[in-house]
Formats: sequence, structure tokens, C-alpha cells
Amino acid sequence: MQDHQHHHHDDERPSRGTLTETAAASGSGHDGHGHAARPDDDHAIHTHGQHAGHSTAMFKNRFWLTLALSIPVVYFSPMVGHLLGYMAPMFPGSTWIPPVLGTVIFLYGGQPFLKGGLQELKDRRPGMMLLIAMAITVAFAASWVTSLGLGGFDLDFWWELALLVAIMLLGHWIEMRALGSAQGALDALAALLPDEAERITDTGTETVPVSELQQGDLVLVRSGARMPADGTVVEGQAEVDESMITGESKTVPRGPGDTVVAGTVATDTSVRVRVTAVGDDTALAGIQRLVAEAQSSSSRAQALADRAAAFLFYFAAGAGVLTFIAWTLLGSIPEAVTRTVTVLVIACPHALGLAIPLVIAISTEQAARAGVLIKNRMALERMRTIDVVLFDKTGTLTTGAPELKDVAAVEGVDADELLALAAAVESDSEHPVARAIVRAARERNLTLPAATGSTSLTGRGVRASVDGRTVHVGGPALLRELGAVEPSALARSTRAWMDRGAAVLHVIDDDGRVLGAVSLEDAVRAESRQAVAALQHRGVKVGMITGDARQVAQAVAEDLNIDEVFAEVLPADKDKKVAELQARGLKVAMVGDGVNDSPALARAEVGIAIGAGTDVAMESAGVVLAGNDPRAVLSMVDLSRASYRKMWQNLVWATGYNVLAVPLAAGVLAFAGVVLSPAAGAVLMSVSTIVVALNAQLLRRVKLNPSEVR
Repeated sequence: MQDHQHHHHDDERPSRGTLTETAAASGSGHDGHGHAARPDDDHAIHTHGQHAGHSTAMFKNRFWLTLALSIPVVYFSPMVGHLLGYMAPMFPGSTWIPPVLGTVIFLYGGQPFLKGGLQELKDRRPGMMLLIAMAITVAFAASWVTSLGLGGFDLDFWWELALLVAIMLLGHWIEMRALGSAQGALDALAALLPDEAERITDTGTETVPVSELQQGDLVLVRSGARMPADGTVVEGQAEVDESMITGESKTVPRGPGDTVVAGTVATDTSVRVRVTAVGDDTALAGIQRLVAEAQSSSSRAQALADRAAAFLFYFAAGAGVLTFIAWTLLGSIPEAVTRTVTVLVIACPHALGLAIPLVIAISTEQAARAGVLIKNRMALERMRTIDVVLFDKTGTLTTGAPELKDVAAVEGVDADELLALAAAVESDSEHPVARAIVRAARERNLTLPAATGSTSLTGRGVRASVDGRTVHVGGPALLRELGAVEPSALARSTRAWMDRGAAVLHVIDDDGRVLGAVSLEDAVRAESRQAVAALQHRGVKVGMITGDARQVAQAVAEDLNIDEVFAEVLPADKDKKVAELQARGLKVAMVGDGVNDSPALARAEVGIAIGAGTDVAMESAGVVLAGNDPRAVLSMVDLSRASYRKMWQNLVWATGYNVLAVPLAAGVLAFAGVVLSPAAGAVLMSVSTIVVALNAQLLRRVKLNPSEVR
């Protein structure tokens, strides 16, 4: 905050829906690596921990239909009947119910897994999809061989195929519903531009689509409207809200000769602007490119469940090959096929399909209660590994609103009288600085004298008549304009304030005499101190990044005991600072709220957007804080650590069962008369799934109340 700039409108932000709408809005999402997803249901495949496209509804619809078809398949399965001790009624064609419905389930319900498995095979990154695809394909082929009576095999796995597909679809649906799919950051950036512009012609003005604007066109931007393109002000003077580009809440005066940026808002008066850049050449398009680059360069880390699935895939494939070779060498080809098929089918535990989605669903629900919206599963998993949390200063660690810090009056003038006089002059203004002065006077219970004829002096200050004399309140520009000189004692105080980065306003009498000055600074949030201390207590460093002058940043950093400070950082360079930290081997969580933060949010291991910020920041981030309390970041760290423990417990249980069951199914203890039949394998699998589901529920005991943070 340097000069005192006035305008008579509240600080504007890009309009947006509620947080819940934003987090739940379906649209062209991104996969786990930030690649733009294809908005086609049939392409909604699981890609290393995230799902692409509009997949929530797709998984839901496929699950319900698969579940409905699974009931008759399971009921008419001879193996299930034998296991549960009932005999399904026989009628002409009843034996074909499992094969026919099982085929529909395989082709319809199994399609996302088959496509996903194929993609993982192409990428040479086996994961959950390939494990499921292998199990259902082997079950499908073996079951048809049995149903057609070929080779005398008893490998009726239709019921197992149906239940596996249904449970895996349910797991994916639970996870997708928990995370929600959000509109892309790039779409939100595009939404900052108006659809139409008022172009000035020789005959008047015409409304044209923004896409038709050309370099050199003259456009009229009315009060409250957004700049349709980058340009230079030709006529008029307005206070422009550039917060969506700079992240700074303070408006800046823009007059003839000044440049303005597409997407920013003329808050108080209309201006005429000569277009200098359109389309891909605008600053906004540059930020779009940065976001796209940062997202595409995001780590290709594989989700925990995929790593476990990859292990099981190799384990099962290896076990299957060894089983077939061993039983073939023993001279029993039918037994070799039976054992191998059983191994490959039970290699994919139902529990694995539910272990992670249930933990994620409960984690996201718990987080939402604490005001943290988790949009990306990898963000939840990565948060526990973060080495440094990098906070954007304005609006995150500070309130983004000015607060009165000091009052200094010249000899013979009382400080309270000076503040009351300044508040009286500012009382009609809606500017944040004016409101801060009036608020401070009221908090001190000062009686304000009556002021009349208040006039805003754009970019300089304000004047009003108080008790028959004209009093000015304004910054250094006003001091110069009035030719007023501040006494040396007062100058010492104001210089010290300015060195701290405070905004200094002088109160000047009608004869040009300086009566005193007040200083205003961006107020540090009380919660910020707790957040910084608690993060450091958990072994996480805290950094701060800001475009403000070094002395301003240093004052805040000392106040909060911050480990690392990046000051005077240009908006476009924020993501470079994140990359610098990463180059030092640190894993970074970035917390920000402006459009200029979005490339940095996309590049960091975890991007955390403050809910009071812009749509774009929220879309670039994997996590959105519903409020602007920085302590919510701690909830994220604690929840990440707790949920990771739960995921591991569930994976150990789910895969541990398999590591034991697969060798038994392969027949390693056949010599001792111990062989795991397909039916027994299925029962154990169900028990495993129930244990995992109950264990995930224990996550609800994690306490996540930011106000109780230690």
C-alpha cells in the first residue's frame, strides 16, 4: 500500500457461484496430471488416481444397471447355490441366464475398466484398471468355456465376474462423488472476459462480440464493466480493480496513457480504451498458457491404490505363469488351467476396489465439515509429504484490507482530535482506507465533527468542509499538489512508517498547514500466527510470497516468524518461485487466491485456493478452503496423514489376503490336501471387504477444528 487512492464503490471480485457449486460443477475436468479430460462418458477412464470427463454419472448409472443384472446371475449360479445350500429353480433356458447377463455386465459395466486397462498397458504403468481388466477378462473367457461345455472344465465364474464389476463400479462412483469434478481452470480464466464489447465508431457505439475486436479499435468501458482486451486509456479516468490479475485488493487509478488489462474492472467511471492486444496476445491468455504448462508438468506420481494394484498385477501374473508351468509339468493340463484361472480371477480383491474410495469419501466429508473442499485425490495423498507451505501474503496471511496503525500530530494538535477530523472528512467515502480510518475513530469512541461537501480527488485523496474550513486528507501526491510541507518531527515519523511499507495520509488545513498524519497497513490475521506456529510444530516450513516491497514483506514475516520470504515477485513469476523451491528438493503446497496465483497453484505438489478468491485460483487448485482461515491448511495436513495411515492399513489387509490366497489357489499345499476352492476364495474376499469398510469408518474420529489448533 503506497498512495491513497479513492473510489466510491466496494472492492469488486469476479462474480462466481457458491463454493459448493464450484466444487461440484461438472465439466471438462482434468486427470491426475492436469491433462484436459475428454468430456465424453465413454472415455471416462481411471488414469493413475483420477478419472477423466463427466464420470460420476457414468459410474453411477453403470453401477445400478450392473447391480440389477448381478442379482439373477448370482442367484442362478450353481456354485453360489451349493455354497449357500439352496437349489435355484430350473426351467428351459435358466442355465443361460448367468452367461447372457454376465456377458452384458462384462461389455457394459466392465467397459471403463477394459479401456482403462488397455491405456495402462500402453503407458506401461499397470494399476487398478489393468488388475480389474485382467480378472474380469479371465473370468469371462473361462466362464464361457465352462458354459459351452468345452474341455470339461468347471470354471463357472459368472457370479464372481458380476460382483467384481459391481463392487469396482461402486468404489469408483463413491470416489468420484466424494471428489466432485470441477470446471477447468482454463474455462474459468476465459469467463473473466466479457462476451461483448462496445466499440466506438464514427456514428456512435456498436455492441460486438469480443472476438471481433481488432488492434487499434476504440472501445467504451462503462463503470462496473470488464476490459474486453488489453489496451491504453485514451479518455477518462477510473479506479480499476485489478485484483483478479495482481491479487492485490486495492484499486489503482488509470487515466489517459495508462495501460489496462483484459478482465480487470473499471469500478467508478467509464473510460475509452484503444485496444493494443486481443485474443492470444492478452495478459490473460498468457496466464492461461502458464496454467496449462504448469498443469501438464505436474508430477506423474501414481496414487497409492494403483501402486498396490501394480504389485498385485505382477504378483498374480507371475503366480499364474508359475502355476500353469508347475501343474503342466505334473502332467495335469485341466488342473493347470483350473488353478491358473482361479489364481488370476481372485488376484483382484474386492477390498482393494473399496479400500481407497471409502477412505477418500470419508476424508472429503470430514474435510468439508472443517471447511476444506478436496477436489483432487492426489492432493489429499501428497499433503502429508509437504516440506514447505508457501502462502500468498495479501488476503491469505493478511486480511487484504487496510487497518489504522499509527497517528502522529504536530505540536499543539491532539492525536485523537486529528483522527476525529480525518474520520469526519472520510466519513462519506466507501473506499477501504476511508472505512479503516472511520472504524478506528469509532473504536476509540471519538466524536466526529460534522463534515459537508465531501469531494473525492481521484488518486490523491479527499476534501470536505469541517466547521467552516476546508480540510484535505490524502497521500504524498496531495501534499505535493498543495505545496504543503510537513514539520521535521512529523517527517521522521512518516518516513519510518513508509520504510515499513505503510500507506501514509496527511491531514492538511485550509491554509496549507499539515496538522498530522496517520499510517495504515494491511492487517495481519490473528489466525495466521497460530497457523504458522502449528505448521512449524509439525515439521513443515512456512514461506511467504508477495508482489509487495521487501520492507512490507519483511515486517509481516517478522511479525509471523516466517521461514522464507519472496518479495517484489511479479505476478507472472510466482510459479517460477515454486519451481525454485522444488529444484531445491522441497515438496511445496501453495496457498493463494488470485488469478496470478493459478500457475503457481497448478505447479505446486498441492495447490490450495482460498475460498474468498477467484474461480480461476479455485479451479487450478486441488484443494479449496471454504473460508479464508489459513489454519484450515493444518486440517489438510492432519487429515492427509490420518487418511494415508488408513489407506495403508486397508491395502495391507486387502493385498495381504491375496498374497496368502493366491498361493493356496495355485495349489502350493495341494500335496497336504489343502486347496483353496473358488467358492472359499470368494467367501474370504467378502470378509476382507467388510473389514476394510469398517476400518475406513474409524477415520470419522479424526478431529479437524481449526479454532482448536495447536
